[in-house]
Amino acid sequence: MNVVIVGGGSSGWMTASMLARLVGKQHQITLIESDDVATVGVGEATIPPIAYFNKVLGINEADFIKKTQGSFKLGIEFDGWKQAGHVYMHAFGRIGKDMGMAGFHHTWLRGKAAGIDSDLWDYSLNYQAAKNNKFGFLPTIPNTKLPGLVHAYHFDAGLYANYLRELSEEMGVVRIEGFISSVNTAPVSGFIESVSLQSGDVIEGDFFIDCSGFRALLIEGALKTGYEDWRHWLPCDSAVAMPCERVDPIIPYTKSIAHKAGWQWRIPLQHRTGNGLVFASEFMTDEEAIEYLKTNVDGKPLGEPRLIKFKTGRRTKQWHKNCVAIGLSSGFLEPLESTSLHLVQSAIVRLVKMFPHKQMNEVQVDEYNRQSKIEFERIRDFIILHYKVNGRDEPFWQRMKDMPIPDSLALKIRLFEQTGTIFREQDELFTEAGWQQVFIGQGIEPSCYHTLADSLSEGQLEELLQNLSTIMQGTAARLPEHSDILAQMTK
Repeated sequence: MNVVIVGGGSSGWMTASMLARLVGKQHQITLIESDDVATVGVGEATIPPIAYFNKVLGINEADFIKKTQGSFKLGIEFDGWKQAGHVYMHAFGRIGKDMGMAGFHHTWLRGKAAGIDSDLWDYSLNYQAAKNNKFGFLPTIPNTKLPGLVHAYHFDAGLYANYLRELSEEMGVVRIEGFISSVNTAPVSGFIESVSLQSGDVIEGDFFIDCSGFRALLIEGALKTGYEDWRHWLPCDSAVAMPCERVDPIIPYTKSIAHKAGWQWRIPLQHRTGNGLVFASEFMTDEEAIEYLKTNVDGKPLGEPRLIKFKTGRRTKQWHKNCVAIGLSSGFLEPLESTSLHLVQSAIVRLVKMFPHKQMNEVQVDEYNRQSKIEFERIRDFIILHYKVNGRDEPFWQRMKDMPIPDSLALKIRLFEQTGTIFREQDELFTEAGWQQVFIGQGIEPSCYHTLADSLSEGQLEELLQNLSTIMQGTAARLPEHSDILAQMTK
């Protein structure tokens, strides 16, 4: 079987490298990309599963950090989402210590009801380390059974793509430089047979992977699969990106800062800070967005603002006939929770698990599409939550607060409000701790807590909360500086 990947960038080279690693001995893998076609290339923030992806590829973490100008990430700080001036964090990892079947937040809620003045994030090691600019490789907290730090990365997406290209070519992937002028399909089956380049070359294949970005050259341009538009829930349809000079210290977390018509990202790398403004064009013009971003960066700009237009939603079929869409060609969710590259990663893993042997099996294709749909919808709901439970008063934010939401999200909100319950379904990406932090961070606290939280006496409750807070803050204080870790890894 000849596998042809159309498009490079992060999604193309992530796909090529993983396929080469896992099925490359059985299949010829070819990637076509044009130097004249720019990639979006602003995906600089990730979530923890990316570490497993790199590990499967055999990537040395220190080499990766050095080659991609990367830094470590312990969470995402949300500034102004509840109201102007209010800040909270979605920190990775666990919070506190669960009481049997009840999550730790129930113990914390009981403590609040008993008059114990504490913050949920007093019990998050990731948060304590992040806010003190600390980092370390700590799988468990010393002398305890409590989990340690959980990290992801910030990195230069273009450098990451180049890094994976080099790795892919070493494993036998063939890169062809060229601009695709047409996609050729079989007259009866409708399967893609080949793509024609402007040079006149024709590249044939048995299986095609569309990594062509928003153009969706194969999955939509040739196969017309259709698109499910989610802008009625996520109306931000534009972004402006502009890097600036690095600002010290290099903090180990991403910043998401709300503004009148959307939000701004700040992503700290070794050689620069990534900046961008996500906004709804109905409430802010392109010119306003560009000017706002220019006046709200921490360092000297390193380039001109780049405008990006998008439509939130998902491809109706992400696998159709002999073509799978991966990356922006498969759909788009704004990068509020740094899920863009994760969706690439999970699509690749899903494809490897269901990789066709000698023929396309419709039941397998349907299952791939079913799982993709569920994944997109659950991430969509988590992103909508941030907007729905805001406490701001500008017109954009008022609309988001008043809008109808998916039934799946409405149920999650009601469950948490009334009982403090959060159910994580099967392989759902975001953990109970993630949902808790957004709910509580944006002002939703349950009206009651689980009865298991009453198993401790008042004295035991106070002692547990005090001990956990001391452990988290003391452990964070003893960690090295994030900048020192980076310096050691990149010297």
